[in-house]
Amino acid sequence: MFKSATFLLIALCSVQTMFAWGRTGHDTVAYIAECHLTPKAKANIEKYLGRSIVYYASWMDHYRRTPEYKHTTTWHGGAVDANLKSTPEARKKNGDCVTEIENAIARLKDYKKLDPAEVSLNLKFIIHLAGDMHCPVHIQYPDIKMKFNVKLKGEQMSYHKLWDSGLLNAAHAWSYTEYQQQLDRFSAKEREAMSAGTPADWFHESAVDCKVIYDWAKPGEELGQDFVNKAHGLAETQLVKAGYRLARTLNELFD
Repeated sequence: MFKSATFLLIALCSVQTMFAWGRTGHDTVAYIAECHLTPKAKANIEKYLGRSIVYYASWMDHYRRTPEYKHTTTWHGGAVDANLKSTPEARKKNGDCVTEIENAIARLKDYKKLDPAEVSLNLKFIIHLAGDMHCPVHIQYPDIKMKFNVKLKGEQMSYHKLWDSGLLNAAHAWSYTEYQQQLDRFSAKEREAMSAGTPADWFHESAVDCKVIYDWAKPGEELGQDFVNKAHGLAETQLVKAGYRLARTLNELFD
């Protein structure tokens, strides 16, 4: 019985690390956003969710494996063109993170006219996709082979998995509240500047800033502390931006 339970726990942890940022990263984005929601927006949102937005930060990762939400699998990332922009030509036919967060925002602009279940579902999409679209390995470049393995502290893993969860754990292994306490230190003016623009603008900025990660690591390479230091700095910046942009989006919709 104990062995079965242990095996199940290991299996669940393995599945979790396949998705963008992992639980800690998504919880951090949502909690930073929650700390900057207006009282009115927070109250309105909780009427539909019944819980904190942090509770649903990884909801899409859990439900993408079910038949009902299998169609959302491609939504967690997106492609850019040669100019590092998300364009109709670069986007997947089945949807991507930019298209679907735009769609969810458009639907929620008239949220009072929607069924409460539809409001709740679209909120869960926005909460999660705001994080996904800032994860470096969820940006598909036309000229880069992104699927390869590396080693970090003796453990072999895919480069994707490293950015999803291995990197955050290697640097600090903080909880999402600790990440918020350490990272969420920008002034109101700085937060406003960081959250300006549209989802397409944010994805373009991420594509420009994050392309460098494929210069930092090559297939089969053993990565050391130098890599962790610079890579973790980029990850932190992306988490903070995602949190502020999620807060702005939700405040505009529900305040």
